[in-house]
Amino acid sequence: MRVLLVGAGGVGTAITRIAARRDFLTHMVVADHDPARAEAAVAALKDYDGHAERFSARHLDASDEEAVRRLIAETRCDVLLNAVDPRFVMPLFRAALAAGIHYLDMAMSLSAPHATRPYENCGTKLGDGQFALAEQWDRAGRLALVGMGVEPGLSDVFARHAADELFDEIEEIGVRDGANLTVEGYDFAPSFSIWTTIEECLNPPVIYEKDRGWFTTAPFSEPEVFDFPEGIGPVECVNVEHEEVLLIPRWVDARRVTFKYGLGDDFIAKLKTLHALGLDSTAKVTVPGADGRPAEVSPRDVVAACLPDPAALGDRMTGKTCAGTWVKGTKDGAAREVYLYHVVDNEWSMREYGCQAVVWQTAINPVIALELLAGSTWTSTGVLGPEALPARPFVDLLEEYGSPWGLREEG
Repeated sequence: MRVLLVGAGGVGTAITRIAARRDFLTHMVVADHDPARAEAAVAALKDYDGHAERFSARHLDASDEEAVRRLIAETRCDVLLNAVDPRFVMPLFRAALAAGIHYLDMAMSLSAPHATRPYENCGTKLGDGQFALAEQWDRAGRLALVGMGVEPGLSDVFARHAADELFDEIEEIGVRDGANLTVEGYDFAPSFSIWTTIEECLNPPVIYEKDRGWFTTAPFSEPEVFDFPEGIGPVECVNVEHEEVLLIPRWVDARRVTFKYGLGDDFIAKLKTLHALGLDSTAKVTVPGADGRPAEVSPRDVVAACLPDPAALGDRMTGKTCAGTWVKGTKDGAAREVYLYHVVDNEWSMREYGCQAVVWQTAINPVIALELLAGSTWTSTGVLGPEALPARPFVDLLEEYGSPWGLREEG
């Protein structure tokens, strides 16, 4: 399999280090708008003797569909793996379709709030732009596997696994994400892209109920304390907009689906302040440039530029991150609740891969999906989420990658 990886940031770099240890990959082209970043990701693979020659670096503007199509043709890649932020989903998605190759991403096309009732009704939902082209992907005989990171991604696989093997009927599926990570020397240092974090945390969260369909609520609503495993402990979680709520109900029969994220009061307060000041906006404003001339900048891009690069925080981070799916329903006539989870210790991921825990946990899942596609274990066409495909091969391969998952009976 020949893969075009677009994005050589923290997650993209982690993808290269995980994929370098697997034999299914014939070649991976690592492309980024910053050529030096792509070259650095490839150069770091020299530690993997006998594997570095399978990787090469290229420059690419992810917003330029024609440039993406040209690079696909030139490099003869079979699949495009999107590891850039959601602003670039649609140009990459369309370019892969036009080029006739498969496509994977870890975050879906952007949403837009309802114009008049943003905290009640959905406007444009996450992924609507991609699902609008589903028939074209199906006719082309190609697969667009969307939301194939950790959350969304592994969390969706867990939902499928629960439906297939653990439950007869499902009342509720709730994705719950929490961590006890700290970063030495920083009061505020997000472990993932602040651009994406602002997008998902300040947009109206979506909830699904079978009798009502999809609807929205206010940001940070319905707080609950969830006890996370392996020493992380109780963390307050709140509703956040996330792809699982838009994906799981399409393929898994459940009466209710939610996503809640353990943010913490301080993090929520800072996000609310950014919103109050308009610093979460992506619309460009005019400011004086260094030479005195007017310059146009996005406030959110300025915030991102002022914060440390999450990929570079690994040496200062301690603790664990947990992604998982809580499921409530019945099995053999008896009530059952379980939490399927995946925990990564930052000390381990730094020692084994030189990557901080959050980006490594995100990166392993698209690599596993690529291996399942390369071996024709997963075969399909159209625009699909991870829960549309068999879960057992995925969770078994996760174990083989040396990163076990857990199942905790609740109640």
